[in-house]
Amino acid sequence: MTDSALLLLCGLHSLGFAAFHLAFWALFRWPKTLASTTLANRAILQIANIQLIWVFLCIGGLCLRFPDALIDTALGRAVMLGMSGFWLLRLIQQFVFLRVKHPLVHVLSVLFALGAVLFALPIVR
Repeated sequence: MTDSALLLLCGLHSLGFAAFHLAFWALFRWPKTLASTTLANRAILQIANIQLIWVFLCIGGLCLRFPDALIDTALGRAVMLGMSGFWLLRLIQQFVFLRVKHPLVHVLSVLFALGAVLFALPIVR
């Protein structure tokens, strides 16, 4: 697989997670389910989610618009390795904080591992 194809997959992976996080309000019935927590916790959770959406949109855009720069420059490689680390840490946190045996949780774990591999492959090959 070419580096350009890998960067396209990285971009689509990131944009897919942006869309997934945009759906959190409906999927998890926010703000109804958040009503039972404190104002600070409600705010922090929703703000963190919005910030993640922004990060995924930016990374997805970089992968689609500047694939060569992400592979051919030190800064680009650092971004790619940083995102690989992001997904690896997210995978580890899945097992620490979300100990739920549900098929969708396992699908997410696979998608997190996929992100770690996708973002690392163009750099380590």
